[in-house]
Amino acid sequence: MGFINDAMSRGAEFIKNVKVQGATDEARKAHAEGRAVLVYKIIEASGGSLDFTGPMTGVGEQIEAIEAEGWALANMATANSKTLSGDERAGLICVFRRR
Repeated sequence: MGFINDAMSRGAEFIKNVKVQGATDEARKAHAEGRAVLVYKIIEASGGSLDFTGPMTGVGEQIEAIEAEGWALANMATANSKTLSGDERAGLICVFRRR
């Protein structure tokens, strides 16, 4: 089982990194276009339950990546989202403004 857990962990880390890079790229693109507002939807990276409190995998990392590009989180709303596989995950609609 250790091998399977390690492989799943590496897969989750890969997906998180791809999402963080995507957030960084979109933040840079919006800045290059001269935009003052960026609205970005972040979907939780793992299948955590929508019914329990706790960390939202990958969400903080994406917010930090966008803020590192000179944006500040101004507002946020929640929504239920579905992944490409059909899994239900927590989604956040985030409004960022240039600092």
